[in-house]
Amino acid sequence: MKKENERNYRKSFPLKARFDYWFDNRMAKGSLGLIRALIVVTIMFAALMGFLVYLNNNDKGAVPAVWESIKTIISPEMPDYETSGFYLLIMSITALAGLLFASVLIGIITSAIEEKIDSLKQGNSLVLEKEHIVVLGFYPGEYTLLHQLILAAAGKPACVVIVEDMERSEMEQSIKENLSKFKKEELKNFRIVCRTADITDPASLEKCSVETCKTIIVSPTDDKRTTKAILAVSALLDEKKVPEKSVNAIISKEIYRFPPSLAEANHISTLPTNSILAKMIAHSCTQTGLSEAFREVFNFEGSEFYLISLYECDGMTFAELMIRLNDAVPAGVFRNDEIFLNPPADFQILDSDRILVFSETENSAKLEKEAPEPQIDDEPILLDAEDSADIVIIGHNETLPTILQELPENVSHVFLVEQDTTEKERKKLQQIADSRDLLLQYHKCDPQTEEGLLELAEMTNHFVILNDHDKDPEEADMEVIFLLLNLREIRKRYDYCFNITVEMQKEHNQKLVGGSDHTDFLVSSSMSSLILAQLAESPELINVFREILSNKGNELYLKNIGLCGHYTVRSLRRILLNQGYIFLGYLDKENNSKFNPPIDELVELAKDNRIIVLGRN
Repeated sequence: MKKENERNYRKSFPLKARFDYWFDNRMAKGSLGLIRALIVVTIMFAALMGFLVYLNNNDKGAVPAVWESIKTIISPEMPDYETSGFYLLIMSITALAGLLFASVLIGIITSAIEEKIDSLKQGNSLVLEKEHIVVLGFYPGEYTLLHQLILAAAGKPACVVIVEDMERSEMEQSIKENLSKFKKEELKNFRIVCRTADITDPASLEKCSVETCKTIIVSPTDDKRTTKAILAVSALLDEKKVPEKSVNAIISKEIYRFPPSLAEANHISTLPTNSILAKMIAHSCTQTGLSEAFREVFNFEGSEFYLISLYECDGMTFAELMIRLNDAVPAGVFRNDEIFLNPPADFQILDSDRILVFSETENSAKLEKEAPEPQIDDEPILLDAEDSADIVIIGHNETLPTILQELPENVSHVFLVEQDTTEKERKKLQQIADSRDLLLQYHKCDPQTEEGLLELAEMTNHFVILNDHDKDPEEADMEVIFLLLNLREIRKRYDYCFNITVEMQKEHNQKLVGGSDHTDFLVSSSMSSLILAQLAESPELINVFREILSNKGNELYLKNIGLCGHYTVRSLRRILLNQGYIFLGYLDKENNSKFNPPIDELVELAKDNRIIVLGRN
């Protein structure tokens, strides 16, 4: 039966077809297989030529004849004319074959070198690094995360491996063009390695040495791809038996939130970016400048949060530490793997505690030797309730309920430009409005026309433009941009004085229309990148950020000052702590933010000045 099958096979496929198939398979094995095949063919041909020479002249001997044939192939040389005609013919054929084999060998080697160069250009080689940061995902035009990692390194040796399913040369060129803003000193010890890989495939991620890295960051992208990337890297870490590596990511929608047990088991830290943006929008829409305060807290330019050890403060109360710590603002205490943010004034600090400080660098905090006596300017500061505000919200997405829930207490009236909302959605929004004593009103007009926008401008001093999360990010951003440009034109032409809070999805789109007064930009990709960079450097701060960005516990506020006068920063810290707030900075006369001022600096406060505080409302 077997022999019959063999005969049928040979009849179906002639010798030439079978040889072509064998040759194709041999070629498919790459350059090394071709070189092996060429060597075998060369030796066989040399042996054949040598054997023919031996048959023609037995005096030469078989081995010398074969060796002479091999030598002629390796170093092609035509024989002398005086030799016999048969020998002359055989050696001439052998010399010509040697030239052919040498040419083929050179071609194979050249092709192999080109393949290797192409492979290196495509970023397919293995990464041999340790204590590096792996960034899964790259989007040309979005560089906030990379910028923050460079600032976080602060000139110290650091390596970031960027992984995306695109050509390495394209990534490197895009990054190189964008890093021109940094000084050579800042980039001196900072290395960026790009690799081409499918971030949702564990096998493809193996080349990135995730088992030896410091942390893994999933760069902001769509939720489904982010989820797949987290699962892929978690599966690879489990396979490598190194599950302790932290994986940090941003998830836009709550439906893609990882179950807490799974997140804890795989050291996954995720923050819901849409709810984060919604909270920032709610607090920023009536307080122009608050979005800049959020950026200051989360980026590595200026002041940020650090956990430091101050053994000299053993036995102190938090209030005493507040008035003795210079060039840094104490914001909490880290004890037994838990951070107590904004603890009571009489909270006693232990030697084993670490202090959460808001400062420019990790080592900038200085503890004064003695606490100064109270100054005469230590009179109570009244934080006035702000004037009642009306808000117009243009656009609709799933974050609208969160925005209504998080609006400041001075907001009394909210106008929603008519949207295609369901009865169920309207009922939910109304329930939130009733719980907050908000007057919620739907207004019918076309915000795409000048008449519609003029009508809205007569109704409010505060505009909020929401992004449509169900559309393509580029398309949704362009709709927001056109609305913003038209509102700015109306504000300028008719001398209105309203502020605009804009939600956008892509950082590069915000740059197209940035730089105008009375406009707060809250960009999901850039704000997410700021938080991810912070978590990459200090993963233990995750609960601090969660509390600041949630509707429970301590939050970031701009507060109006009810009294005028001169106050030292030390006095402001003491008085505000007694009222349950931590003083982070203030807005000067030009409305510029001043964070973490020296404790002896004298601050002149007017009635309309605002201070930046952290605390419970």
